Amino acid sequence: MSSRLMKLAVALVMVSGAGIAFADEKEFSFDMVPTNAAIQSCLPNASGHVKIKTGDLNDGMTVHVSGLAPNTGYDLFVTEIPHTPFGVSWYQTDIQTDKHGRGEARVRGVFDEETFSVSTGGPTTTFAPTHQYHVGLWFNDPQVPFDLGCEPGKTSPVVTPFNGEQNAGIQVLNTSNFPDDAGPLSQVHR
Repeated sequence: MSSRLMKLAVALVMVSGAGIAFADEKEFSFDMVPTNAAIQSCLPNASGHVKIKTGDLNDGMTVHVSGLAPNTGYDLFVTEIPHTPFGVSWYQTDIQTDKHGRGEARVRGVFDEETFSVSTGGPTTTFAPTHQYHVGLWFNDPQVPFDLGCEPGKTSPVVTPFNGEQNAGIQVLNTSNFPDDAGPLSQVHR
């Protein structure tokens, strides 16, 4: 067995059960899962699939979602950890679903083992280089998940900062099917 095939076999064994597939050495894909039981209850078919195509200077990320609320806006972020409090998070793009609750987005950037943010000082905060290896999707409008019953026990919609105006709803999909410290982007190599 060639060393390239051996590396691929070892990588597949290491990530089995996490919803990952290698198409070739330049392509990597993984699944997003519902954030919690409340999302599974209000959107029982919610799912996402992400494909990363690595490049010499940057990467392409394509995100397909389905089983979501129809004709609804969502916001995609790369995050430090998949669940609250999320850590350092980087806004990527919006996704709009069609009448069937399906949507797609394509973005370019660095979506691999080198994905990180750093703040060496300035008017707001300072922090060391911090990797963001997870992907999360939020409802753009906080009223939507509240009306769908995705926030049991709440008397008003939960508002989060996860959209361009910092008034989004709750998270609907994430990559919690991977360990907090080993999100799927950490396994993408150029």
